[in-house]
Amino acid sequence: MWLPALLLIAAAVAPLVLHWLGNVDDQRLVDLDVYRTGGQAVLAGRPVYDFVTPAPQLLPFTYPPIAALLATPLAVMSWPVAQWVWTALIFVTLAATVRLSFRPALERLGGPWPPLAFAVLMIACTYLMPIRDQVRFGQVDILLVALCLADCAVRRPAWPRGMLIGLATAVKLTPGVFLIYLLLTGFGPGGRPEQRRAFFMAAFTAALLTLLPFLVIPADAADFWFRALLDPERVGANAATTNQSMRGMLIRLYWPDWLTSLLWLAAVAAVAWFGFRYARRALLDGHPLAGAALTGLMAVLLSPVAWIHHLAWVVVVVGALAGDGRDPVRLRVAAGVWLYYVLPIPWWGVTIKAAEIPVVSPVLGKIVQNGFGLGALALVWLLGVWLPRRRRFFQTLP
Repeated sequence: MWLPALLLIAAAVAPLVLHWLGNVDDQRLVDLDVYRTGGQAVLAGRPVYDFVTPAPQLLPFTYPPIAALLATPLAVMSWPVAQWVWTALIFVTLAATVRLSFRPALERLGGPWPPLAFAVLMIACTYLMPIRDQVRFGQVDILLVALCLADCAVRRPAWPRGMLIGLATAVKLTPGVFLIYLLLTGFGPGGRPEQRRAFFMAAFTAALLTLLPFLVIPADAADFWFRALLDPERVGANAATTNQSMRGMLIRLYWPDWLTSLLWLAAVAAVAWFGFRYARRALLDGHPLAGAALTGLMAVLLSPVAWIHHLAWVVVVVGALAGDGRDPVRLRVAAGVWLYYVLPIPWWGVTIKAAEIPVVSPVLGKIVQNGFGLGALALVWLLGVWLPRRRRFFQTLP
């Protein structure tokens, strides 16, 4: 049944792919253009952090220097070939993420159903807004999700566990939250030796890939760590609707900078304490998928900037909520979370604000505008508190 399943997936995702790859040149896979131009700068010996992509985007390279080195294969491809190769990579890594996220449910099915169920799940996850944005912008986030999830959820990896987390952290700093997760689950009361080994491997890999550019492109490496990284506006307008991090939500209140920073630091401390505490508990209770999903949400919420496409972790969240598919309540909750992140809710908030209806526009509009970030906070509670309670209750049913 795999051939019909693959054909079904291809037919369902083709309209999305053709729409964005058929977009006008200056609006097509603009983030992939950043990666590719960074690789071209390395090959040409130009400063990586001084260029911007052509107008009207004018986007700088914002990733660590190892990412520019890894982007050099894209630089030698023609632009049309690079677009198709990168889009194919997005769907390959999405398929790996879906397989790992919904493994309990897929393994419980028998007969010819697993391939068809996988096809339905793959299509459903493709149309989540954070995943649609992966295709639209040519983003790297789903690749990083797959790397971190594989390190956490593959039962017998063929690589040293922790290596993929180290790679993801070196390429983009936000997956570094998984180093904290490995540290907390490997040390202390009840800590697991395999998590300790994974932590050391992840830290070693991240350090090695961070230091390597100082040998290959030393000027660019120094430029990133001592200048470009310290410029928060370099990644884009922090107050934009697409920034659904806690800091982004607070910035859109337009309070004094000192108060915004103070509230953000307090929120980071509170959410990190809650999220990592329950992520550790999930792993030690035998639920690594929930632990990985919670940690992925930390990468979104704690980061100063988290665009909507960073919420690709919602695929893992839905899988953790659905479990093995036997509990109808968990399935309904998972379906509700899926639908919530399919809809363009933050942009509804922008529309409400633009309507300038007294009280409604400034209050409701702002809440809806922050819908995905507030939703991520609710998901932390769902995974950390509600889900364990639901598991225990379901086990008591006859």
